[in-house]
Amino acid sequence: MSTYHLDYLDQLEAESIYILREVAGQFERPALLFSGGKDSIVLAHLASKAFRYGKIPFKFVHVDTGHNFPEVLNFRDQLVNELEVDLVVRKVEDTIQKKGLTEPKGKFPSRNWLQTFTLLDTIEEFEFDACIGGARRDEEKARAKERIFSVRDEFGQWDPKLQRPELWSIFNGKIHKGENVRVFPISNWTELDIWNYIRREKIELPSIYFSHDREVVDLNGQWIANSHHATLETDDVITIKKIRYRTVGDMTCTAAVESKAITIDAVIEEIVATRISERGETRIDDRVTEAAMEDRKKGGYF
Repeated sequence: MSTYHLDYLDQLEAESIYILREVAGQFERPALLFSGGKDSIVLAHLASKAFRYGKIPFKFVHVDTGHNFPEVLNFRDQLVNELEVDLVVRKVEDTIQKKGLTEPKGKFPSRNWLQTFTLLDTIEEFEFDACIGGARRDEEKARAKERIFSVRDEFGQWDPKLQRPELWSIFNGKIHKGENVRVFPISNWTELDIWNYIRREKIELPSIYFSHDREVVDLNGQWIANSHHATLETDDVITIKKIRYRTVGDMTCTAAVESKAITIDAVIEEIVATRISERGETRIDDRVTEAAMEDRKKGGYF
């Protein structure tokens, strides 16, 4: 009698596909938040597997801050065309003008917290009742405490003290009118899992994830990309470094790491050797306060 064995990547994949199918079955107007970063690319790949014999049953949504890396935007458009899915792009710049919001200032002005306004407006515009995202619990402590089906109230707010139990992989998507659910199918994956899966599935990524030469500026020991969004001071030194990005956010709030890794195997070797999480090493916006991420999530941030 033959035996059927699933390795750990198969198990993670099966769980994520199950969650995506639960979303399609429980909600009327779900959407997948797609930035063109590695986690959302893996989500897109999983969605293509989950609904292999038909069209992916939800729109892809990107909240564009205007501070994105060009390589990532180009890859986003390329993949969306390959998957033949509908992409909704809403710009933070439009929200700033519409709502009269204050544009961030400083050397590297980040629009990260302003994304929340654009996201909530987009959810209301399309009446999305579920938004799928690529957050993982190993990234940051606020994300570690969040459920896979995370309910938001009619104002888009998250209450970390009022979450539903998820026993035996039973996900409750029942919500009241005006509420919505944020869904995280790869919550139980780690950064290393993501890269091992990318290697196994031969998933293409933007070139920014591999070592390349880029103009950067030192900000308290972190290398930030030099761009037209930055307002440099006279004593700032622009240096060309061989770097790559572990995570991709805005150019103004995401630091690079020095690296010579030009292959997936080399990247995996670096991840195995590091003792700092990707957001801990690279995301400036998480360092504003000890609870920066949790505060943003309470207000509606993804």
